[in-house]
Amino acid sequence: MTTPTRPNTRLETDPSILNSEAEPTRPPLSTRVLARRVDEVPRSGIRRFFDILATMTDVISLGVGEPDFDTPPQVIEAGQHSLAARRTHYTSNYGTIELRRALAHHLERLYGVRYDPTEEILITVGASEALDVAIRATIDPGDEVILHEPSYVSYRPAVIFAGGIPVGVNTLLDEDFALDPAKVEAAITPRTKALLLNYPCNPTGAVLPPDVQDEIARIAVRHDLLVYSDEIYDRLIYGGYQMRTMGTLPGMRRRTVLMGGFSKAYAMTGWRIGYICAPSEILEGILKVHQYVIMSAPTVAQDAALEALKTGEPDIARMAGQYDRRRRLLVDGFNAIGLRCFEPLGAFYAFPQITSTGLSSEAFAEQLLREESVAVVPGTAFGEAGEGHVRCCYATSEAELREALVRIERFVKRRKTEA
Repeated sequence: MTTPTRPNTRLETDPSILNSEAEPTRPPLSTRVLARRVDEVPRSGIRRFFDILATMTDVISLGVGEPDFDTPPQVIEAGQHSLAARRTHYTSNYGTIELRRALAHHLERLYGVRYDPTEEILITVGASEALDVAIRATIDPGDEVILHEPSYVSYRPAVIFAGGIPVGVNTLLDEDFALDPAKVEAAITPRTKALLLNYPCNPTGAVLPPDVQDEIARIAVRHDLLVYSDEIYDRLIYGGYQMRTMGTLPGMRRRTVLMGGFSKAYAMTGWRIGYICAPSEILEGILKVHQYVIMSAPTVAQDAALEALKTGEPDIARMAGQYDRRRRLLVDGFNAIGLRCFEPLGAFYAFPQITSTGLSSEAFAEQLLREESVAVVPGTAFGEAGEGHVRCCYATSEAELREALVRIERFVKRRKTEA
């Protein structure tokens, strides 16, 4: 008895099996695998210029936001001793208790804010991880997060990756890029859950005047908002400005997620050590994300950070003093060239206005790099509000800053002549 053949229905409905030249019935895998929220986030506006820079020589880079100083020698030695002692295993998810205790003492000494090192401080892999896990632990899909712009390139993506909606509030050169409380309040909706602050600010170098900071705190309390306060540049301040951490203001400690790190003030970018301080009921949730994604920050780097807290104050003073001199050199130089620049009182960035050249931010940055071998970052990398500006990092030698100003002046004069 002959067994009847089963019809091959796939052959009948999918001719590509018989004809390899036929059009595929589904889009290629490469266009289907990425999550929509990843597609929504553009590639970093900074990276394209550094890809160009990598192909060039004799470039003066005012682009990378990284100290040009090496990590203080005693901090390096502490890391070496940690390795020699074979401290190469996991720590607590929270981080070593020694580092958390030292950090709690450090913050109380500087700002008068108290955090319990056993349950209110988490050591992270840089302030970047702090930002990511804090937002992912507290934002639900559809929650709105208000942030000031221009702002650091990671803020919008961090909110989007968590399923939230970033809501930008523009800051202005004429107001020294300080946040306008009235604009913040006008941006609040029933879906607003949090406010994301970064002062001293990357990319502008702006700080929050005390009266503005007080009013922002009152708005947060009035509308029951969570506040992420990225204070990574808290030790790099100039001109007599007095830093106040957000958690010290009335009603703010229980709603503030303080984020910071060792990268900028201690010249420890490659060590990747940051921290979060928050009320225990909030930090417990953040810890869940951290422990499943990271486990714990590198032990050797934590030991080095502990030494930085113990002995690094003279190094901070030395580096900040040099940044201050460079700041004045660069700001005065830009204004003399005709590129209007306000006086930044924090971080290590200047944010000159380049509209007098008739170029967009991106065109200015790309043409300056190609023609004069000076790398700056277009303001649009930090949001649409950055158009008409470029970010220039003065964490480089005074000799290179002076040469950069010579080249930029030459470039600007050519543009004005051509116009």
